[in-house]
Amino acid sequence: MEAKAVAKYVRVSARKARLVANEVRGYDYTEAVDILKFTQKRVADEILNVVNSAAANAVVADAKIDLTKVYIKKIYVEDGPIMKRFKARARGRASRIRKRLSHITVVLSN
Repeated sequence: MEAKAVAKYVRVSARKARLVANEVRGYDYTEAVDILKFTQKRVADEILNVVNSAAANAVVADAKIDLTKVYIKKIYVEDGPIMKRFKARARGRASRIRKRLSHITVVLSN
């Protein structure tokens, strides 16, 4: 049985989020939660929310499921749209600022 959760339009670049996602891939649910709680990256809280949501989806799908036996089968981060902004620079010029978004997907299995 698999349970899936997706967080879309998360305000962090996919490159930074993949660093944390790679740390918990393949771990048991309880171990992954512990790792994410003590990871000192801002995106760790977002990934923790997605993992907890996937666990809640697993419980809803099958009430008899044991969360200690559930593990992270897939976790991946994809690029989202880019918000384009401009910042004033010297001599009346402007430079582009690209604010990147990402989509985080977690699949749990037992």
